[in-house]
Amino acid sequence: MQHTLGEGPLLDARGQLIDRGWATEEVRQYDRSAIRASGFRIKEWDYYCILTPDFGLALTVADNGYLGFLGTSWMDLKSGTAVNDGAVIPFPMGRMGLPGSADRGDIVQKHKDMSLSFLHEEGGRRLIVDAPRFDGGRGLKGELWLAQPPMDRMVIATPFPNAPKAFYYNQKINCLAASGEIRIGTDVHQFTPDSAFGVLDWGRGVWTYSNVWYWGSASGMCGDRCVGFNIGYGFGDTSAASENMVFVDGKAHKLDQVTFHLPEGPPDSAPWRFTSNDDRFEMHFDPIVNRHHTTDLGVFKTAQDQVFGTFSGQVKLDDGSVLKIAALPGFAEEVRNRW
Repeated sequence: MQHTLGEGPLLDARGQLIDRGWATEEVRQYDRSAIRASGFRIKEWDYYCILTPDFGLALTVADNGYLGFLGTSWMDLKSGTAVNDGAVIPFPMGRMGLPGSADRGDIVQKHKDMSLSFLHEEGGRRLIVDAPRFDGGRGLKGELWLAQPPMDRMVIATPFPNAPKAFYYNQKINCLAASGEIRIGTDVHQFTPDSAFGVLDWGRGVWTYSNVWYWGSASGMCGDRCVGFNIGYGFGDTSAASENMVFVDGKAHKLDQVTFHLPEGPPDSAPWRFTSNDDRFEMHFDPIVNRHHTTDLGVFKTAQDQVFGTFSGQVKLDDGSVLKIAALPGFAEEVRNRW
């Protein structure tokens, strides 16, 4: 079953989801003050990843209750390397002021080790980063413009079994054409909208303590068509809807369940394979570099394997036509959290 979300507030007076399911726009309104769970359980983040066939940038602002995080990562897909940098903010508990909408409200975070700004402007989003200690002091600095014309997105409201006040409200906006430049030391990297595309992962929710998830995303050009997809599963009660969706020229095509077939060895040791129960999504993924990150603070632990590479395969669209995909840049990940 794939239930479509209605419009209105996300939570009722008890802090529980009013509706569960999927949509292609922000139809439900998130309000942090409506939550009736402990502030330690509230997790909010904005994550952007912008990829070209040669390199990519990931930027994170997260308020996870007892730990806030600013993150910058650079992936070199030619050399197969990744560099991470981060700044920790202890016990933010909502003080980071992440907005309640993916369409309104700017994020400006300034830390002695890193500054990140995610700004809304007419027609798109502006990302500004300054990470002076990146890569041993080489520094990473720059500005990117992500164009966002009217287009569908993936929206999902997911409950958790046996935890009535827990939920995850998530939006993924693919196919954001990027332009601008990023400087790393004396090297300048240009992003142009014919080959650079971003995705926003906007997440707000109340999470249970121990979770695992699988997520895959890609955006880019397939011939003269702009194509992207979002696939994933692993946590919560997804009986009302999955988050699996393909986007072609701004139009969403909803899928049912997609399964990740990981390699037996390390996640970047062999290709991944993806299949769907409706036989509409058949894909394989050739890994290039694993952006691995582990944080273990005892009560808080996260282990992330975000593998970057290229997707190839085919997708059956809503009209029954088959779209071939070849070497589309993207990533697939396995994340395990105790938080």
